[in-house]
Amino acid sequence: MGVWIDTDMGFDDIAAVLVVLHAGEEIDGVSLVFGNTPLDQVKRNAAGAARAFGWAFPIHKGRALPVLGKLETAERILGEAGMPTAGLTLPEADALPVSDAFAALCAWLEQEGPKRILALGPLTNLAALCLARPDLASRITDLTWMGGGVTSGNHTASAEFNAFADPEALAIVIAHGLPLRMVDLDLCRKVFAYPDDVAPIRSAGGVHAALIADLLAGFISIGTSRGRPGMAIYDPCAAVAFVNPGAISFRKARIDVELGGTLARGRTVVETRESHAIFNAEYAVYAHVETTRAQILGALMKEAQK
Repeated sequence: MGVWIDTDMGFDDIAAVLVVLHAGEEIDGVSLVFGNTPLDQVKRNAAGAARAFGWAFPIHKGRALPVLGKLETAERILGEAGMPTAGLTLPEADALPVSDAFAALCAWLEQEGPKRILALGPLTNLAALCLARPDLASRITDLTWMGGGVTSGNHTASAEFNAFADPEALAIVIAHGLPLRMVDLDLCRKVFAYPDDVAPIRSAGGVHAALIADLLAGFISIGTSRGRPGMAIYDPCAAVAFVNPGAISFRKARIDVELGGTLARGRTVVETRESHAIFNAEYAVYAHVETTRAQILGALMKEAQK
């Protein structure tokens, strides 16, 4: 059996998918959720990526709105396409076949075997599953999620974007006891892509080397335009944790999320003292930076050489 990916399909999501594929994993399905941009653009990004990289796995339309509250996206940082670029963009592609993510997830979970999910955006699709089919949600054996922040946020001072965009969804997932492994901002900010990483990709010689290089350069520019040496590679770090347990290690903890207030909403609270809480999750505490970087950039290079 393969794995499942839940994603809001920006460039680092695409890189995460490539990490999973080039690690030899079979992807049984992908569910889309709002996040980097509204769901309609997420669907266009997914269709373009599937065409560019020859993805044959099924891609399903998920939730367009959070459990509660207004739609929140990362367009302020990522632009309307949710994917800055130094030039080339994903190709235009026919719309994805109409397919409901909830029904597809249920059908997948009804099958035998381990049920491992890599989640790269707001957890709205999985919250819907918990509420409507808790019997099937309980069959998930591993939920590795890029989200949250142990010490601080990015979308707000308190909250990381994926948590802030739908904190109720995160609360529902936690309340239903899913086996959550959180790869948070603090961990991801140890692993950077730098401008010098672009040229080897561009010269790789494959059909889409220039496209991957331009998208990587656009992603890196998010950081360099703000005076940083590069850009933290968020979603692919979670993908490395998902496929290469030796690269990133986890610690048990009690994880909760703040739901109220304008300043604290979406903040993840991580209690590591066993004397003070019953642990309900794990969070990533250490990354072998060079191993993680090499696996991410290696996946991009392999795709650029095709």
